[in-house]
Amino acid sequence: MADSDFPGWHGTTIIGVKKGDEVVIAGDGQVSLGQTVIKGTARKVRRLSPGGFDVVAGFAGSTADAFTLLERLEAKLEATPGQLARASVELAKDWRTDKYLQKLEAMLIVTDGRDMFVITGAGDVLEPEHNVAAIGSGGNFALAAARGLMEADGLSAEDIARKAMAIAADICVYTNGNLTVESISK
Repeated sequence: MADSDFPGWHGTTIIGVKKGDEVVIAGDGQVSLGQTVIKGTARKVRRLSPGGFDVVAGFAGSTADAFTLLERLEAKLEATPGQLARASVELAKDWRTDKYLQKLEAMLIVTDGRDMFVITGAGDVLEPEHNVAAIGSGGNFALAAARGLMEADGLSAEDIARKAMAIAADICVYTNGNLTVESISK
């Protein structure tokens, strides 16, 4: 979903980077309405632990809608412990077919440290190419920066995510440098 689908609201920038045994999801804290920053410290990256199975999720779009989706994802993970792909597909299927869920305006990046997926309301469960995924207002800026940094020697997944988010924050007026970063390993 494009930010133009959300009337006047510009959410956030979320990036997921997988390098070696580490996966990091980072998100900025800015929420804007038109040209006004409503909040600069929103936390849009969360660690979920349904049944002791750790998952990190980041969301862009409507916060209330994203929390609804995160609750649904947790329920799917409890029903299929350790199977992030299956839980993600089940969530996307419900999101696409349920009349209530169809109205939800958000996107998710989720990882269990092994797999990483972008989940959309169009029924998509996408495994990113090149081990980088990004969503939200500055997602394309962060994605391009991270893709360029993936080949740099000595940079960890977290280093790449932080540098890519800093570049996105310098370019996108709807992205700030107040980051929430969660990492998870295989």
